[in-house]
Amino acid sequence: MTFSNHVAPRSRSCADSLLPTAIALIVFTAVGCASSSVITNPSRNPTSKLSVLPPTPDPRVGLRAGAFDAGEAVWNLRVLSETKPSEKFLGGINSDLAFLGNYAIQGSFNGYQVWDISNPKQPSLKEGFVCPASQSDVSVYQNLLFVSGEDLAARLDCGTQGVKDTVSRERLRGIRIFDISDINNPKNIANVQTCRGSHTHSLLVDPKDPANVYVYVSGSAGVRSPNELPGCVNASPDKDPNSALFRIEVIKVPLAHPEQAAIIASPRIFTGLTAPKQHGETAQDAAEHKKMIEAAKARGAFTAVIFGEEQVAPDNFVADQLKMIVQARGGTGAPTAADSATLRRELPAIVAKLIGEDPSAKSGPQPGPSQCHDITLYPAIGRAGGACGGYGLLLDISDPAHPVRLSAAADSNFSYWHSATFNNDGTKILFSDEWGGGVQPKCRATDPREWGADAIFTLAGSAMNFQSYYKLPAPQTRTENCVAHNGSLIPIPGRDVMVQAWYQGGISVFDWTDAAHPHEIAYFDRGPVDSAALKLSGSWSAYWYNGVIVSSEITRGLDVFELAPSAFISQNEIDAAKSVRFAYYNVQGQQKFVWPATVALAGAYIDQLERSNGLPAARISALRQALAVAESNPSSRQTELSALVAQLQIDANASRDASRVRALAETVRTLAAGEMRLQAGKE
Repeated sequence: MTFSNHVAPRSRSCADSLLPTAIALIVFTAVGCASSSVITNPSRNPTSKLSVLPPTPDPRVGLRAGAFDAGEAVWNLRVLSETKPSEKFLGGINSDLAFLGNYAIQGSFNGYQVWDISNPKQPSLKEGFVCPASQSDVSVYQNLLFVSGEDLAARLDCGTQGVKDTVSRERLRGIRIFDISDINNPKNIANVQTCRGSHTHSLLVDPKDPANVYVYVSGSAGVRSPNELPGCVNASPDKDPNSALFRIEVIKVPLAHPEQAAIIASPRIFTGLTAPKQHGETAQDAAEHKKMIEAAKARGAFTAVIFGEEQVAPDNFVADQLKMIVQARGGTGAPTAADSATLRRELPAIVAKLIGEDPSAKSGPQPGPSQCHDITLYPAIGRAGGACGGYGLLLDISDPAHPVRLSAAADSNFSYWHSATFNNDGTKILFSDEWGGGVQPKCRATDPREWGADAIFTLAGSAMNFQSYYKLPAPQTRTENCVAHNGSLIPIPGRDVMVQAWYQGGISVFDWTDAAHPHEIAYFDRGPVDSAALKLSGSWSAYWYNGVIVSSEITRGLDVFELAPSAFISQNEIDAAKSVRFAYYNVQGQQKFVWPATVALAGAYIDQLERSNGLPAARISALRQALAVAESNPSSRQTELSALVAQLQIDANASRDASRVRALAETVRTLAAGEMRLQAGKE
């Protein structure tokens, strides 16, 4: 567990354990050497002749370290650009991404940057807005930008001087709302304060309510003083029903008057959950942790037990607590030895209060999570996936203001349920485990494959049925923070393909169509920023958006990639994926992929039928030829396509992959109908 501006478990996300002192220690050096590997397929159609085996030995192992000159390994991807942070953000910490039109909006602990990615080979900075906060997660809709803030130093006026007082009306802990109608001149039009701040948030665009949007807020900080924000209660719900613990917040934002945004509900979706079993640390990590604690005590550091494990309090936390002790006794100046003794005696109770534990509760079942880390909303199916510390939750969000828990899953192999992703048809859900909180090396060869991984479930009604784990296959070094983090679906038709960030493990593209047997199909990785010491860096999030993969690199900036055709993904599949376009995209507000009928989409289904042996090779060849003939003969195209539909209906009856043949037939039918309308228009 890790102390921060508030006290939180070690397995919290990166932002929870990023302290000002730690940030100051992010230093970059360069050593070593490395190799890279690219496998591509220039052919539009056939894929079966290409190797399905990844490069051996894995080129991700042993990459040269460095800040901006580290060694790189890439497989089945093309690197389009690697852009350093702008001047005001260099040396800071980049966080999550949202997309609007041609813009990628990159959150940062310093504020946010708006990148124009209309030319993905050369992104350009449109706006760098300095507004410090932890962790500045971002979402966007129309002319509105939503930004999370949680730490004690974030200011309502976006100032960089921090907040000195323990209780202050200048502090921002919640959601900032900006009007970005003029992207070069953003205006802060509203701030919605919450009792536990906003570590992350998710934007719900409800198809039944076009006049409003809803923001689900996940706050993991300690409860604010009611003197700073009236109504904040730190007692457990059984002692005070108004408790700010064990709930999320729902903000309603009227689009016509976003300045009227306000909390309308605080759903208690955790009721009845008890603390699940946890796996703790590996024996190796436990031994190293013990040595660290002993060394800290020897130098006089303050420690406390958090969720059963002793942790060292950072200097800034100790300084704040000592300052309050001095003020409480009416003193001035530096704290005395007596003040230090008081803090050592009272620290357990202080920590318990901050994290909502009841130190007097010694027996019986302990309560489950008191907050979610992240919630992925999928309004098209009326469901949400809540990654909530010790549990993965399935929620009914058909009433946006009153989400209802349908089911909950716990797993002793998981340390901290971090984020969720549905597949496109809503029949599966994937949860990630941020074991180590994003700041520890959890992809070493000695780390269990089930820890810090993804857990894949199939959905049957309200039931979640576990199928398998997926973890980055390549071992990383002890100086590379690495664990499962943020990713998104790639719109490959008829398949479940995802790209995911793994911090300094790079990005991994994997196929989980077969939920029991996920497998990697592409990757990109850099060497560590330092070969001798662990320095925070790596991909915070990697998302598909309108034909490219955009990665927010914590210290190195913004990376943009595109898929290369391979034995796993054909050019037709890539072209079909690129045909899915969004005006905006927030990954935690998942949107349904709908593919327009194109020749590439038809070709993608044919390629998949070849890959699955869904039709004989001769029939695959005949289908490709028929499609090519129709494409090259405008005068007879409608007739050719209609004839092909009839043939495909017969094929479906004999195919071992009938559903895909039917999807192909429907695509060709739509193409034929479009051609008929086109010809009618000409007449």
